[in-house]
Amino acid sequence: MKRIAILGSTGSIGRQTLDIARAQASELKVVALAAGSKNLDLLAQQVIEFKPELICVPSVEAAKELTGQLGCMQKLPEIVFGEDGLIAVATHGAVETLVTAVVGFLGLKPTAAAVRAGKTIALANKETLVAAGSMIMPMAKQYGANIVPVDSEHSAIFQSLSGYKTKDIKQIWLTGSGGPFRTWDKAKIAEARIEDALRHPNWAMGAKITIDSATLMNKGLEVIEARWLFDIEPERIRVIIHPQSILHSAVEFVDNSVVGQMGLPDMRLPIHFALFYPERVSSTEVPALDLIKLGSMTFEEPDYDRFPCLRMAKEVASKEDTSACVLNAANEIAVDAFLKGHIKFMEIPELIERVLNKTNFVSKPNLEQIIEADERSRKTTSELMLPIAQATR
Repeated sequence: MKRIAILGSTGSIGRQTLDIARAQASELKVVALAAGSKNLDLLAQQVIEFKPELICVPSVEAAKELTGQLGCMQKLPEIVFGEDGLIAVATHGAVETLVTAVVGFLGLKPTAAAVRAGKTIALANKETLVAAGSMIMPMAKQYGANIVPVDSEHSAIFQSLSGYKTKDIKQIWLTGSGGPFRTWDKAKIAEARIEDALRHPNWAMGAKITIDSATLMNKGLEVIEARWLFDIEPERIRVIIHPQSILHSAVEFVDNSVVGQMGLPDMRLPIHFALFYPERVSSTEVPALDLIKLGSMTFEEPDYDRFPCLRMAKEVASKEDTSACVLNAANEIAVDAFLKGHIKFMEIPELIERVLNKTNFVSKPNLEQIIEADERSRKTTSELMLPIAQATR
């Protein structure tokens, strides 16, 4: 039986991970969970069902509220809170595989701690490698930690590369659906509403990643993540729009042969693969792809003019400084502001570009410098956003 922990158990990836754990209870044991305070009712249900040993919530107040909701349990799990609590979940002695499903920069410190503990990381938190890939990947080698990607695109590349090395790669084909605005012109995109941006054509995801998919920043972040994860120059990572989201990505080798991984657009597929890696285990939870019913698949070039976030992310992907960290932090603040109605959709890339132009980057940063760059970028973005938000009101 494989013992797992989940950071972000009440989010989309966390819930789907528990769907798999429920279906394969004889093979997976949930040892520890961490979740935010927005959905403590659901967390309480998860704790009662899976009976983990350790729980983390953001604050003392959330811990007290959760304890009250668990009064029906004969034996309460240990409840911890805050950043130290996340690290405790990530490094729990009984845990073999950690699923990092929290959104944003919050995942960096606990993921780094799990790497130092030699865990297998089922990585759904792409911001960890975006902000600190230059530090995390060498650390994984040093401590013997395995990083298995949960993003559908990186899982596809990971699977396609099985048995091969970087020197065998000609280029990586990183696919994306194009998001809800793939066919919209620039003027129409500028007037996009929150509900328009949250209407993804293929995937059911959390709000932040859905907005990133609408701006194509998600694809740009994936370029940066792939650069570190697969130790390959960004120039050999080619983004291609694939509206059907069936080919999740592919690797073109030096002999011009292309190997890819296909499946229906369902995150349970890469989650299941990561949980049981390196084995292949049968699943009743993962939907099967019927090639006869598939019909056609189409591919097209991305439009960097209509989607400047992708352009900016590709520009910083080759740099070994804090620019990707700054980009990521500015994007998190800008997306949150858009979701709250404080700025318009196309003001997301405008804000990010202004922050990048205003920032001095640190070359080959350590963890402390990465954290400092993140904090500074968030502050700068908030300051630059204030007059825009006031004008919008």
